[in-house]
Amino acid sequence: MSAVVKAAAGWFAVTFAVAFGLGAVRQTLVAPRFGALAAVAIEVPILLVVSWVVARWAVRRFAVSDRPTSRLAMGGLAFTMLQASELALASAFGTPPSTYLAAVLTAPGALGFAAQVAFAFMPFVVGPAELR
Repeated sequence: MSAVVKAAAGWFAVTFAVAFGLGAVRQTLVAPRFGALAAVAIEVPILLVVSWVVARWAVRRFAVSDRPTSRLAMGGLAFTMLQASELALASAFGTPPSTYLAAVLTAPGALGFAAQVAFAFMPFVVGPAELR
């Protein structure tokens, strides 16, 4: 398995696990008190920091090349894993795919999706290998 695939899988797995835990807290404790948009706005910066740290670790740990194509491939693969997992998890909780996709058109959904797009570019922007 290539370094890009290993790094993408590791980075995705750690970030998704943290996001799953934070999502549970967001849905059960924060959103009922402050609203869905505020809850997502609180969660997003935390997840972006986690994503940054874990992306740096994964790039270093799996020796992903500094070439833009390698870094963008890592981000694209992890983003694909994220979207597939989000859709599968929504389906597991009884949310039809159409409802899940429609949620992206809401303010909280759009903010969350923007963070997921930022996640996809994280390996590209974490910096050159010699700085880690």
